[in-house]
Amino acid sequence: MKIVNLLGFQDCFVLLVLIQEKQMKMSEKKPYFPPQIWKWETANGGKFSKINRPTAGSTHDQILPIGKHPLQLYSQGTPNGVKVTILLEELLEIGKVDAEYDAWLIRINGMQFGSGFVEINPNSKIPALVDHSGVEQIRIFESGAILMYLAEKFDAFLPTDSKERPEVLSWLFWQMGSAPFLGGGFGHFYAYAPEKFEYPIDRYAMETKRQLDVLDQNLQDRTYICGENYNIADMAIWPWYGQLVLGRLYNAAEFLDVKSYKNVCRWADMIKARPAVKRGRIVNKTSGRLELQLRERHNASDFDERTQDKLEVK
Repeated sequence: MKIVNLLGFQDCFVLLVLIQEKQMKMSEKKPYFPPQIWKWETANGGKFSKINRPTAGSTHDQILPIGKHPLQLYSQGTPNGVKVTILLEELLEIGKVDAEYDAWLIRINGMQFGSGFVEINPNSKIPALVDHSGVEQIRIFESGAILMYLAEKFDAFLPTDSKERPEVLSWLFWQMGSAPFLGGGFGHFYAYAPEKFEYPIDRYAMETKRQLDVLDQNLQDRTYICGENYNIADMAIWPWYGQLVLGRLYNAAEFLDVKSYKNVCRWADMIKARPAVKRGRIVNKTSGRLELQLRERHNASDFDERTQDKLEVK
């Protein structure tokens, strides 16, 4: 009986030591108390720490190239960039020949702070478009604004009906307001932050799944986001949420259980099969399979002749 009691005491002692060690490790991480005035002192880690800064404006001189077409796109093949190249390819697909464009690569490794790019987008974010078709050139930045501009310019993929148009614009702006929680929130803390932190990952995973559920319920009795017609709302939402459920963003498909959003998955599969989407999603792309990288696009033939797998062979 004494031996049993002794063993019980030893077990309790070992358990107590383990608890104390855990508490000591937890106490080593000091709580953060924000200063009265925040100051930028050092890079805070993460994938984009070397280019993030709290100021605007250019950091170096850079003249942007100009191609032969009236529409000049400066971008990278991120979800926001892909929105625009999908629309441009869709316009060409339906015969809008004046939608031909040059797509120049602006790597988000600091190129976005070049003087030429800052001149057309003071916010230093891709994509940015310059239209040279008129007497004076027109600059358009922010992907949603570019989608609206092109849809109105070519009278396509944005209805004029007093009931349908507000529905499309509502979903377009839903995407513009929602995606930062997916990209800058969930994507950053899940894939790019220097460490895995439970609180922000849980917080943004919850919001991302809520957004997926919003889409899933909306698509329950609709073929496309706004009904039976494909439009710029689909083109804005698919590069983020469509590619997320297709397993192309953040390697997070299993973590977010994306297969449970069956309506979104059905819609995403349908959009990805469109020829214009297949082309648009590889323009200005710099990662992944080489045959799916068309880093610059100047002619329709570039898709067959100038993908990265062919250029590197040369």
